[in-house]
Amino acid sequence: MIKKIFLQSLAILIFTITMGCSNNKSKVQNLKLGDQIIEKKVDSVLSLMTLKEKIGQMVQYNGGWDLTGPPSKMSDKEKVEKLKNGLVGSMLNVVSVKATREAQKLVMDNSRLKIPLIFGYDVIHGYKTIFPIPLGESASWDLALIKKSAAMAAKEASASGIQWTFAPMMDISRDARWGRIMEGAGEDPYLNSMIAVARVQGFQGDDLSKENTIAACAKHFAGYGLAEAGREYNTVNIGEFELNNEVLPPFKAAAEAGVATFMNSFNELDGIPATAHKGIQRDLLKGKWNWNGFIVSDWGSIGELVPHGIAKDKYQASEIAIKAGSDMDMESHAYEANLEKLVNDGKIDVALINDAVKRILKLKFELGLFDDPYKYCNEEREVREVYSAENQKFAREVAKKSIVLLKNEDQLLPLKKSIKSIAVIGPLAYDKDTPLGNWRAQGKSYSAVSLLEGVKNMVSPTTEVVYQKGCDFILNDLKPGQSLFSHPLNINKTDISKIPAAVAAAKKADVVLLAIGENAYQTGEGRSQTNIGFAGVQSQLLKAVLQVNKNVVIILMNGRPMDITWASEHVPSILECWHLGSQAGNAIADVLFGDYNPSGKLPVSFPYNVGQEPLYYNHKNTGRPYNGGKLVTYSGYRDAPNNALYPFGFGLSYTSFRYDNLKLDKSKISKEGTINLSVDVTNTGNLDGEEVIQMYIHDRVGSITRPVKELKAFKKEMFKVGETKTINFTINNKILQFYTANKKWEVEPGDFDVFIGGNSVNTLKESFEVIN
Repeated sequence: MIKKIFLQSLAILIFTITMGCSNNKSKVQNLKLGDQIIEKKVDSVLSLMTLKEKIGQMVQYNGGWDLTGPPSKMSDKEKVEKLKNGLVGSMLNVVSVKATREAQKLVMDNSRLKIPLIFGYDVIHGYKTIFPIPLGESASWDLALIKKSAAMAAKEASASGIQWTFAPMMDISRDARWGRIMEGAGEDPYLNSMIAVARVQGFQGDDLSKENTIAACAKHFAGYGLAEAGREYNTVNIGEFELNNEVLPPFKAAAEAGVATFMNSFNELDGIPATAHKGIQRDLLKGKWNWNGFIVSDWGSIGELVPHGIAKDKYQASEIAIKAGSDMDMESHAYEANLEKLVNDGKIDVALINDAVKRILKLKFELGLFDDPYKYCNEEREVREVYSAENQKFAREVAKKSIVLLKNEDQLLPLKKSIKSIAVIGPLAYDKDTPLGNWRAQGKSYSAVSLLEGVKNMVSPTTEVVYQKGCDFILNDLKPGQSLFSHPLNINKTDISKIPAAVAAAKKADVVLLAIGENAYQTGEGRSQTNIGFAGVQSQLLKAVLQVNKNVVIILMNGRPMDITWASEHVPSILECWHLGSQAGNAIADVLFGDYNPSGKLPVSFPYNVGQEPLYYNHKNTGRPYNGGKLVTYSGYRDAPNNALYPFGFGLSYTSFRYDNLKLDKSKISKEGTINLSVDVTNTGNLDGEEVIQMYIHDRVGSITRPVKELKAFKKEMFKVGETKTINFTINNKILQFYTANKKWEVEPGDFDVFIGGNSVNTLKESFEVIN
C-alpha cells in the first residue's frame, strides 16, 4: 500500500513539473493547469478508496449544539468511531482552533487514508464581529463594501478553524411574512445576482488555498424564498418561465463566479422536492451550466423526502437524492445507512458515488487541506484576527451605509450634537442583543453597541440624554447555551406600566428617538409570521409618546419589511436601521447627527398592510391593470392601494438630487446592437451625498408576459454640493434577453421602455426599438 501511494504521488509530481514547464501561460491557462493537477490528485486518492470510505466522504455530521434542524439520535461515541474509521467527510458547527484541531486529529491519527475533514459553519453576516443582516447590508447597494465584509468574515472564521460557510443565500424573497427574508438580498433577481457574486468573491478571494479565505455555498437551490403564504419550508408553485427568469439568475451568476458549493432547499418545486430534483441539480447545474463543485443537502432534507411523500423510506430517499445530484448528506444519516446497499442491490451505479466524492475531494485539495490538515489551526492567528479593532471599525462603516432614511419631514434630521435634550425611548433603545440579529454565528450575546450608547458617545457634554424603556418587548430572554432555534418568544401584550415614565421623559425632551421594531428572534429560519406590524404594546407606546412630543424619530430595528403605515402617516422622521450588528449604536448615531449622510436604498418593498403580501415592484401587468380604483373590475383592492408604502429602491438623503436630460444615442438597434444612455444627475441640496442611480427596462410585448419593469443596472456615486455628473449606461443583448417561450435565453424584437431614477417609481423615461 505504501509503495502504491508513493508511486502515485511520484506520478503526480512528475505531471506537475511537466505541466508547469510551459512558458508564456496566460492566467486562464494557469487556472486550467491547476485544475488538471488537482484532478490527477483526486483520481489518485479515489483509486485507493473502498466503497465505504467513498460513502463516508458524502456524510456530514453536526458537531455542536447550535442545531438548525431535528437533533441527531447518534451518540458522540458513535460519531467518534465513525471519524476514526474515516467514514465522515465533513462536520458543521465545530468552531474554534481547539475544537477543529481535535476533530481533525481523530481522523488523521486513526483513519486508513487520512483524508482530512472540511469544517462548515453558518457564517452569514460575520463570524464574531457581526455585520448588518444580509437584507440590511444589501440596502447599501455597495458591492465593494459587501465583498469586503464577506472577506472580513472569512478572515475571522478561517482563523477559528472554519473552511466553509453556508452562505450566501440568494433566494428571491417577495414575502415579508417569511422569516428568512432577512438572510438574502431581497426581491430583485439582478440585485441578488450582483450581491451574490460580491459575497462569493469576498468569501473565496482569488485563491481558496490562502488561509484567510473560505469556500462559499450558493443556497437554497431553488425557489425557497417563494414559499406559499410566506410559511417556512412550505410548497413552492412556480412555472418553468418564472423559475428561469426570476429564481435562477443569482445562482447562475454565482456558478459563473466559481462558487465552491451549492446547497439544495427544503421546498418542492411543482411537485418535486428540490433535494430530489434531477432537472435543476444534475441536468442544469452540473450539466448545462457545467459547474464542477458539490451539492450539500440542507439539514436532513434527504430524509425529509419521506414526509414529502416522494419516498417510502430513507433507502428510497437515498436512491432518489443521489440520482438527482445531491452529493453530501447533512445530518439525515441516509447515505451512510443505504448507499452501499443500493450499489449492491443494483439500484445505483457506483459512478454516481465516484462523481460525488471527486467533487468533494477536489474542494479539499483546493483548500490545501491535503497539504496541511491543520493549516486553519493557528491559535495566535485566532487571537489576532477575531474581533479585532480593525474589524469593529469596518463593521461600523458597513452598518452606517446600510441605513435607509424613509421619511424626514421639515428636515428634523440630522440633529445637532449640541442639542439641549434627547429622550431615548423604546424596548430596543438599550438592547445590546437585538442589533446582532439572527444567524449571528459566534457573535457574543449582548455585545452590540446599543442606540443609547451610540447617542451618548456622539453628543456634546452639555446635552441631556434621558433613557426610558417604555415597555418590555418580551417577557423572557435567551438563556446561556440555549439554541436560537428552540428559543420561544413570549411577547408582552398587556403590560403598559412603563409607558407613563416614557411619556414624562418625552414631554421634556427636544427630540425623541424611539427604538421599536422586531426582536432578533422574530426573523430567521422558522420565524414566519402573519403579523408584520409592531408586536406587543409598542404601538401604544408610540401613540402615547407622539401625543406629548411631535419631534419623534423612529429608529426601526427589524429583519423584514414591516407594516409601518400608521407611523409613516403620523411620525415626521423614520430611519430604517435593520439589525446592524456589533457597531449598530455608533453607526446609527453617525447618521442621526450628520457625520454620515444616509445613502441606503430599500432592497424590498414595504407594504401598506400584510394583506398585500407577497409584494414586489417587478410584477406583471395582468389583463386588467390597476387603474387607481376608478372601476371595480380591475386587478386591485377595494380597501388598500396596489403599490408599496415605500417601494423597492427607495431611500432619502439629507440632500436632494435632480435627474435631467435622459438621452439615448439611438432609437433603434439590432438584437446584437447596443445603446449608450446618459442622464445628468445634480446634487441640488446643501450637503455632499451619495446617490444610487437605477436603470430599469420594460419589454412591452413578449412571447411570454413581461414584468412592468426590471432593474438592469445601477451605479452608486458621490456628489458634492451643486455638482452635476453625467451618468452613462450601456443597453445590450445581455440586458435585454430573457427565457422566452422558445425555452431559451434570447432577445426578442419589439418596443422597450427604459427608466432612470433614484427608486423604482420616480423615474425619467425614454423608449427604443429592437429590430430583427
